[in-house]
Amino acid sequence: MRGRLGAFLDEGSEIEGKYTCSGTVMLDAKIRGEITSKDTLIIGERGVVHATVRAVNVVVRGEIVGRVMASERVELKSSARVTGDIEAPIVVVEAGAVFDGHCRMVKAKPVEAPHSVVVPIKA
Repeated sequence: MRGRLGAFLDEGSEIEGKYTCSGTVMLDAKIRGEITSKDTLIIGERGVVHATVRAVNVVVRGEIVGRVMASERVELKSSARVTGDIEAPIVVVEAGAVFDGHCRMVKAKPVEAPHSVVVPIKA
């Protein structure tokens, strides 16, 4: 986890719908829908997420039911419970974590350079 915590939703919070955030965010809340983070997303031990999760880095200490996609890394801590598919270049699963789903470790897609056409010049 890089930098300081930018936002924190505690276990008394409930969100339904789309939640978009940037910076490091910790969720101990109940969330249903879709989560998009431009940085690190931490699902705390009391977090219950039924959603599609997209982020740069995802650290799971609580529960996720749904698809998890990270452009850099997903970490399932020992208290994590994930039901659904995970897609990330790096996936770390600690002893004690529960994961029921498919895991796809794909490299981040490089930004493609625009295609160029070379036309020979006749002399």
